[in-house]
Amino acid sequence: MDDGTTWQPTATCAALEHRSEVVWRVREFFHQQGVMEVHVPVLSHDTVVDLHIEPVRLAADALACPEAGTRELYLQTSPEFAMKRLLAAGLQAIYSIGPVFRAGERGAYHNPEFTMVEWYRVGDDLAAGIALLDRLVQAAIGTGPAQKRKYQQVFLDFARIDPLTATVQELAALGVALKLGVTQDWSNDRDAWLDLLFSEVIQPQLGLEQPTIVSHYPASQSALARLSDEDPRTAERFELFIGGIELANGYHELLDAAELELRNQGTELKRRLSGKTPLPVSSRLIGAMRAGVPACSGCALGLDRLLMVAMQVQSIDQVLAFPLERA
Repeated sequence: MDDGTTWQPTATCAALEHRSEVVWRVREFFHQQGVMEVHVPVLSHDTVVDLHIEPVRLAADALACPEAGTRELYLQTSPEFAMKRLLAAGLQAIYSIGPVFRAGERGAYHNPEFTMVEWYRVGDDLAAGIALLDRLVQAAIGTGPAQKRKYQQVFLDFARIDPLTATVQELAALGVALKLGVTQDWSNDRDAWLDLLFSEVIQPQLGLEQPTIVSHYPASQSALARLSDEDPRTAERFELFIGGIELANGYHELLDAAELELRNQGTELKRRLSGKTPLPVSSRLIGAMRAGVPACSGCALGLDRLLMVAMQVQSIDQVLAFPLERA
């Protein structure tokens, strides 16, 4: 029921002014780096295929446009696919600041609509991608340099187990011993146990004294990252954490279209086994990759969470003008 106050923003005017200042700093940083801003569709025929991310679907009939040529469209969970298509078309260094959408996500750190900063730069490898993320965050909110750690090392430090060699049984035994609210037979999926241990035991310890960028995730969690030549058991994927909060996810990007199709098919099989609604495994990105996406690194940063860290607030509503309930 509207009590007469729901017209008001949930963030204060001071917070919204701070938000505007941070966005300006982000744009200024990229301008100085020679990275061009682009605008890509929020509504698309394609969508990222991820086991844990649900896109918002829109029946094509709702557009009243026969030209849509499909039965279903998707509000984008990330501008990734369209931006990589622009790289294949010849752009070299690009960024986007805009709304993205994820179904079923609402809480202190989640709103179904949020703002993502995403960028790609041709020629960057894993180290260059990590360095660019580090410098951006320093410029945007004034942090010191980030600590760089590998996934394997943070597991050894905080959970006393090697995530690259431990068996499902060993991971399960640790999860039970640490009283994470699960039983030994909770899952037979190795990544499920790794995700549980990471989110409950390790992540809360990351970035408490300085920003921390974790890299070299297991190959099974590669998403759209290429595998490491240094250690093929790992992928050249990296994430940023501040105060135990995950803020950014980046890759030394996969370029092999056939490999992407295989990964999409594998993820879609897991989705079906989990009872989730199917997603299209083919996309225009695959066509772009076949034409030739150049070697690059890319990263996606949640602007709202970055602002939460900068302003030391506990709810995403405090940095949004109008979250879901007031939109």
